[in-house]
Amino acid sequence: MQVLDEPRKVQELTEAWRRAGERIGLVPTMGALHAGHLALLARAAAENTRLVVSIFVNPTQFDRPDDFQTYPRDLSRDLRLAEEAGCDLAWTPTPVQMYPPGPPTVVEVTGLSGILEGAARPGHFRGVATVVTKLVSVVKAHRAYFGAKDWQQAVIVRRLVADLLLDLKIVVCPTVREADGLALSSRNVNLTPEERRAAPVLSRALQWGAAEIREGRRDPEALRRGIVARIAAATAAPLDYLAVVRPETLEPVPSADPPVLLALAIRFSKARLIDNLLVEP
Repeated sequence: MQVLDEPRKVQELTEAWRRAGERIGLVPTMGALHAGHLALLARAAAENTRLVVSIFVNPTQFDRPDDFQTYPRDLSRDLRLAEEAGCDLAWTPTPVQMYPPGPPTVVEVTGLSGILEGAARPGHFRGVATVVTKLVSVVKAHRAYFGAKDWQQAVIVRRLVADLLLDLKIVVCPTVREADGLALSSRNVNLTPEERRAAPVLSRALQWGAAEIREGRRDPEALRRGIVARIAAATAAPLDYLAVVRPETLEPVPSADPPVLLALAIRFSKARLIDNLLVEP
């Protein structure tokens, strides 16, 4: 596995692969790799002849400096896991390489970026859209892989690719969970032992909501009240939002007729977690 930081060198290598007829899969990450990332890498390895992982803790998508400072980092471990997963290239740029000095160019998907996560974290999706545009422009992958846990991010990236007419397929892979249902996240390590014991209530509450919908109970407000009550019984951590929305547009629904997405965000003491569940017909 090659490890490069300079964007130009990455571009030269991936362009050579393209000329040779290789199919390139890209898994963008902020490091702190876990089984969810490894599932993305496995899917990408199976569907492409070259596998690229980017490892970059992107400062522009953090709405709070303390969250950026405490985000877990272990590059040597990440590189070992990436090589074991079959990566051909690990791209590890620095902030200065990604954001040269001077007035910045930014990319923003309006509308979709201002709701749910975007409302709770102003500027977050502008940072995501900007860095994803840079990553895919340099790597020129044929496919890029994202996890369904970050559902809104995936919706925004798909819209970005469509609007900018990029020659790229976005592949969204299922959320990987712990045995007790907690969605894997690099931020899980920041939970206290008590919070970690309580956190699986998120997936249980979403599953309850999905079961209610499948039983024909479609009132969004009643679903929200029931989910909130179940979470509140397990933890005093405040919810940022709990939404019942259309999966592709993220618009609120008057009736929770499948397909519908249940999505939430919660703030523990040192970790903000998100989760969602798609209820299909």
